[in-house]
Amino acid sequence: MRTSLDPATLDTVESHLAATDRHLATGYPGDDGSRQPVHTVYVPADRYHAGLARAWGDRAREILAANGGTQALLAAVGVREDLRESVGALVEDKLAREPVEDLRVDLEDGYGTRDDEEEDRAVLAAAAGLREELTAGTATPFLGIRVKCLERATRSRGLRTLDLFVSALATSGELPDGLVLTLPKVTTVEQVEAMVLVCERLEEALGLPAGRLRFEVQVETPQVILGADGTATVARILHGSRGRVSGLHYGTYDYSASLGIAAAHQTLEHPAADHAKAVMQLAAAGTGVRLSDGSTNVLPVGEVDQVHAAWANHGRLVLRSLARGYYQGWDMHPGHLPSRFAATYAFYREGFAPAAQRLRAYLHGQEGGVMDEPATAKALAWFLQRGLDCGALTTAELAEHAGCGPADLAGLLGRSPA
Repeated sequence: MRTSLDPATLDTVESHLAATDRHLATGYPGDDGSRQPVHTVYVPADRYHAGLARAWGDRAREILAANGGTQALLAAVGVREDLRESVGALVEDKLAREPVEDLRVDLEDGYGTRDDEEEDRAVLAAAAGLREELTAGTATPFLGIRVKCLERATRSRGLRTLDLFVSALATSGELPDGLVLTLPKVTTVEQVEAMVLVCERLEEALGLPAGRLRFEVQVETPQVILGADGTATVARILHGSRGRVSGLHYGTYDYSASLGIAAAHQTLEHPAADHAKAVMQLAAAGTGVRLSDGSTNVLPVGEVDQVHAAWANHGRLVLRSLARGYYQGWDMHPGHLPSRFAATYAFYREGFAPAAQRLRAYLHGQEGGVMDEPATAKALAWFLQRGLDCGALTTAELAEHAGCGPADLAGLLGRSPA
């Protein structure tokens, strides 16, 4: 076969693209395939105690029982009738077994401004409570704190809280794999660079492995979406964090308020929210950084019809986020747990059969109604893996309907089998 490109030309191409190759490998490594929680529960530090997650689960079941039970919940959320038995059983099991997946002790807005001695005590009590649960094996899979932001007025307090918490937790035992630190109200790349520096110094002082401490960034200001130079600051943040940023969390109310949106219209589905989250999604694509939607302040309290309306609203918002590629959100009240899990399980149960059928056809070379490419096969594998991770699906169902197992999904996703 005749070719026309000489070796020197090919070497020139390789040399020209070497920097691009390095940039893609380091800046866009892809998702690491580990479990992502379906929600984060934020609890003010003065209300946190060891066993709080279990208490939330108990309270969620009380609310469920007092407002018509599981079937009333599923009807309010709009779960298909043919799925209600399976989804209902999953919700009841989840509330009893693992009602909270990700617990964040809040030292920021939910906690407010206290004198330094009081906040110091709250931080140390939180670290002690979390260590107690870790030792007992009752801790949530993911846990951590949210500190005050790095703006001038709260910077020193936020850094002291971070230092106290990490130091106390690290000196009382091994840091948990699911440790999460949350940095709110980020506006500039420099604030994230400062947080990176602080993490490095804490690792050095505490003898932790380099890179052990990572943090979430809360997207709550317009400047982090669109900087003064016209660029998407959030993208620059991710690529300037040296791999320290683990997640981007949308802050519904701070972001909406900063744009002058009236309180009655500050929701997850406002066009301004959708724009911010689309920018976040574009910035995070391929980086391995996880995304989380925000919360709703419509609580399932009051008369039965009010609770049902709140469940319907919350379930609709959860499904909306899932359909848009946001697989995590915030829950602010125990009554949100039933609707969170009902909507999440319904999403995966409803999509399971067609996704399994398409992946089976792809893996086994079968003809079907859709001709999927490798990228789509990976997306199908991600859908099924997320369903397994949250408990909506089982490996037996995967084998029966998709003709594969977790190892096959891991191969498509480039992750290590569990």
